[in-house]
Amino acid sequence: MAKTFIGGIHPPYRKEGLSALPIERMPAPKVVAIPVQQHVGKACLPLVKVGERVLMGQKIGDVDASIAAPVHSSVSGTVLSIEPRPHANGKMVNSIVILNDFLDEWHPSALPKPHLDKLSPEEIVALIREMGIVGMGGGGFPTHAKLKPFPSPPIDTVLLNGAECEPYLTNDHRLMVEAPEKIIYGLRCLMKAAGAGRGHIGVEENKPDAVLALKKVAALYSDITITSLAVKYPQGAELQLIRACLGKEVPPGKFPPHIGVVVNNVHTAEAIAQAFTTGMPSIERVITVAGGAVERPGNVLVRVGTTFAQVLEARGLKGEPYKLVSGGPMMGLAMYTGEVAVCKCTSGILALTYEETGAREAGPCVRCAKCVDSCPMFLQPTTIAHYAMKGRVDDAENIGALECRECGPCAYVCPAGIPLVQWIRLAKSDIYARQ
Repeated sequence: MAKTFIGGIHPPYRKEGLSALPIERMPAPKVVAIPVQQHVGKACLPLVKVGERVLMGQKIGDVDASIAAPVHSSVSGTVLSIEPRPHANGKMVNSIVILNDFLDEWHPSALPKPHLDKLSPEEIVALIREMGIVGMGGGGFPTHAKLKPFPSPPIDTVLLNGAECEPYLTNDHRLMVEAPEKIIYGLRCLMKAAGAGRGHIGVEENKPDAVLALKKVAALYSDITITSLAVKYPQGAELQLIRACLGKEVPPGKFPPHIGVVVNNVHTAEAIAQAFTTGMPSIERVITVAGGAVERPGNVLVRVGTTFAQVLEARGLKGEPYKLVSGGPMMGLAMYTGEVAVCKCTSGILALTYEETGAREAGPCVRCAKCVDSCPMFLQPTTIAHYAMKGRVDDAENIGALECRECGPCAYVCPAGIPLVQWIRLAKSDIYARQ
């Protein structure tokens, strides 16, 4: 029987057809705008100047901070400007704007690294940082920082998330089918870096071709397991994935390393393999372009710094989207402009019609407790939201607001249409601001 967790929902997955579409490479645009912050943590400082010629794979931004990752140029060309540009986080973020010369001239540092067997754990961690690898499932946490975390028990398991439970998104699915060798190699890099004796990949059972492809490669390694998971949202959430695959619980207020586990995304593992075997830092990624307003939906390999507008122009639009979303419809964020750039952690671009959004007016809570039943963190979403509305920040914190992962089942099932996640986010931001 496929493994799963308690709670969750079954939204329309809308992956039909998309998961069968091979990855297509999008030509690099004439101009890219590369944000200096594409990760959780401190923003990078530019290492280049306006007018300077840069090469593909060249490090153009970095900062001396434990939670940060450098950024690299995705094209060769000339720096036009360094200026604030719209970012997927809703803010204006300093970005390095480069005019592409279409020569794709590589920087001399972009060389294959020594084989995994010849690298020490410390060398692997250092290379992962230098290559700018971050969580590519959408979180954007610097990967090297996960491998050498705060004082914790020894890491015994590296767990890769291949669930991809968000509706529409199929980029991880295609990577698992088309590049299983790279994902397994990346997993082995992570295992050696963390000192873990076991590797694990969880994949939802609606991706049998991905499970088969990974199992075929993993059969060469006795310390790697592929697990089929039940199809349920949010099966890919970190804590739920650990519970389903490993049968372990992360205590409230703690993190996976506290129980000896490091969790990464399959796309992150593929990026590590790409960096080590070819020398290419994190300058491109596969995204799913979908939604009712898209002419040619698909899974597209895109250079970092390409704007959403450029991607949608290449794929075609049937009309003006009602809502433009970065990521999936459950945890993604609505964009106010198409000038947002694709980052390392952009998993999808959704151009949705009005009907797809299910937009409706919010009404009063009917006390049905559906939000409580669906919450995988066993919280009381409607009560936390009520406290947020009333400004009762202490009460919201006392009943677990900070434990919320903002995954969205509560808002999805609410018959009153209350934007529970937004209210909980407000409560959390007030709590963090006070702290």
